[in-house]
Amino acid sequence: MSKRDYYEILGVSKSASDEDIKKAFRRLAMKLHPDRNPDDPQAQEKFKEAKEAYEVLSDANQRATYDRFGHAGLGQSGGRSSAGGPDLGDIFGDIFGDIFGGRAGGAQRQRRGSDLRYVLELDLEDAVNGVEREITIPTQVSCHHCAGSGSADGKTTTCKTCNGHGRVRMQNGIFSIQQTCPTCGGSGKTIANPCSYCRGSGVLEDEKRVRVKIPAGVDQGDRIRLSGEGEVGPKGSTPGDLYVEVAVREHKIFKRDGDDLYCEIPIRFTTAALGGELKVPTLGGSAMLKIPDGTQSGKIFRLRGKGVQSVRSNSVGDLLCRVNVETPVKLTAEQRELLEQLDTSMGGEGGHTPQSASWLDSVKDFFSRIGA
Repeated sequence: MSKRDYYEILGVSKSASDEDIKKAFRRLAMKLHPDRNPDDPQAQEKFKEAKEAYEVLSDANQRATYDRFGHAGLGQSGGRSSAGGPDLGDIFGDIFGDIFGGRAGGAQRQRRGSDLRYVLELDLEDAVNGVEREITIPTQVSCHHCAGSGSADGKTTTCKTCNGHGRVRMQNGIFSIQQTCPTCGGSGKTIANPCSYCRGSGVLEDEKRVRVKIPAGVDQGDRIRLSGEGEVGPKGSTPGDLYVEVAVREHKIFKRDGDDLYCEIPIRFTTAALGGELKVPTLGGSAMLKIPDGTQSGKIFRLRGKGVQSVRSNSVGDLLCRVNVETPVKLTAEQRELLEQLDTSMGGEGGHTPQSASWLDSVKDFFSRIGA
C-alpha cells in the first residue's frame, strides 16, 4: 500500500510554515494520542502516521528531499529522525501536559509561587468614592534564616539526576517526555545541609500586611491584581500575584445597578396630591426633589449625575428615586372627619382618581362581555 502524502496527513499546504506544521501535528496528536484512545487501534496507527509526517516535515533537510523526490527520496529511513533530526520532547511535553492537566517540562511555570485571593468587604460609600485599606493575608514567605535558599550554610551542589537542567527526559517506546526533576524540584541544585527552619524548602508559613488602593467606582466582584504579592515559589523563585476581590455590603438606602443608584422615598398623600419639594439623600450629600401635584405612587424621578462615576470611564450614572405614597394611620377624630368631608367632595365625576376611573371602566366592560 502506497503511503499517504505527509502534507495531506497533517492537513497543511506545501507552503505551510514550520509553526503551522507544528500546530497541525499537535492538534492531531491531542486527538489521536493512544492514552485518549486506548481501545481504538486505528487512532494509534493514525497517530504513528502523523508522527512520521511531522518528523520529516519539521526537518528542513528531509522536507526538501521529500518535496523533490517524495517518499522514494527518503530511502529506508522513512520518517525516522536522524541524530540531527527534530526533538519531539517539547511538543510531546505540551501534549502530555494538556492530557494530564499540567505542563510537562514546564519547570518555570511550576516553580512560580501560587496566586492568592482575598475577599475585601466594603461599604457602598467606599466602593463609590475609593479607599485605601491595609489587609493581612496568610501566605508563604521567603525563609529569612536561609534567605530563601533552603540551605543552612548557603551551599548548594549541582543536581546529579538532571545535571543542573531542572528537567529529566523519560523514554517510553516512541514517546519522549520531559518533566520536572523529582530530585531537585526543577531548581537544578541539591542541598547537603538543609535549613532547619524551613526544612530545605526555602519558604515559611506566615502572615503579611499589604496596603490595597481601591479605585473609585468599583462594584461587586471587581478584582484588583497586586503583582508579586502572592506566595513565594520554592527556593525564593518568582512569587505569585494577589487578587483582591471586592464584596460590597448591602446599603440601607441605596441599591446599585451598574453606574445608577436606586432608592425608595415614602411621601405623604397630601404631598402627592398638592405637590411640593423633598430633601432626598445622595452619596454626595442631599438634593432637592420637586414633586408635581397629582403624583402617583411608583413614579420614578431621575436625578442626573447623582449616581456612580464608572471605574472604567468618565461617565457618571444617575440617582433614580421611586416615590411610594403612604396612607395615613392612627387618625384623630378631627382628621377622620376632615377626610370624610374630602371623600364626599370627591365623590362626583371630577376626574380626581384617574387610575381608579380607568380601572372601573375596564371592570364594567369585562362584566358586560361575560354577562355578569
